[in-house]
Amino acid sequence: MTTPVNVGHPRSAAALRSVQLLVIGYVAISVLTLVAIIALRNHTTVVNDAVWTRGTIVVVSSALTFLFARSTARGSRRGYLRLRIVSAVMLVAIVVIIALPGTFPLWMKSEQAVCGLLLLAVTLLVNGKHLRSVFTK
Repeated sequence: MTTPVNVGHPRSAAALRSVQLLVIGYVAISVLTLVAIIALRNHTTVVNDAVWTRGTIVVVSSALTFLFARSTARGSRRGYLRLRIVSAVMLVAIVVIIALPGTFPLWMKSEQAVCGLLLLAVTLLVNGKHLRSVFTK
């Protein structure tokens, strides 16, 4: 077991609080999207198999991102590394989803764009100079 990183510095605490709020937004949007998918499941023009698959994956990944953000805020180097990886990977996946022609309806691409903006902010914060220096000492 590694010793937790001291994240008590006001700048670190503020950055990690922002990360957690952004991730909570990502979780909320993801869960609401899955609720919408379930509610619209009989409308095949707006909910197809790709939407079901992507919606489920996003909810799971957002929950994992939340857990990683919490452990990072507690000073876990492992949580920090996982948060850096999952936020970047999901951001790339979102860009691909938005760029794919025809597979996903416009409403899903719009939802993914909002999630992408939240994850972009998370990715920028966790890969920024300050937090990298805190977790690599």
